[in-house]
Amino acid sequence: MAFEFTDGNFQETALDKAGVSVVDFWAEWCGPCRMITPIIEELSKEYDGKATIGKLNVDNNQEVSMKYGIRSIPTILILKNGEIFDKHVGVTTKKALSDKIEQALAN
Repeated sequence: MAFEFTDGNFQETALDKAGVSVVDFWAEWCGPCRMITPIIEELSKEYDGKATIGKLNVDNNQEVSMKYGIRSIPTILILKNGEIFDKHVGVTTKKALSDKIEQALAN
């Protein structure tokens, strides 16, 4: 199961942690977000031990959402060592996300 990022754990699990974190900003009422959920789940299993891949519910965690100026969902942030490496807004494919994760892991 994908990791659950929250306002309370974001600093330590995404920003202070060395390596790659993938954060899917989503909401339960968002149709496109539900389309991406299975992709995030699959990637979290495939990259287990290599990257932290999870979801952050924007309705329940407004502090982090506001900090990153999330206005449209789904938005996917790829962080490397706490810095934004890549950002994608809207629906995407598993391959496109996997390619971006690979780039982040390689750099």
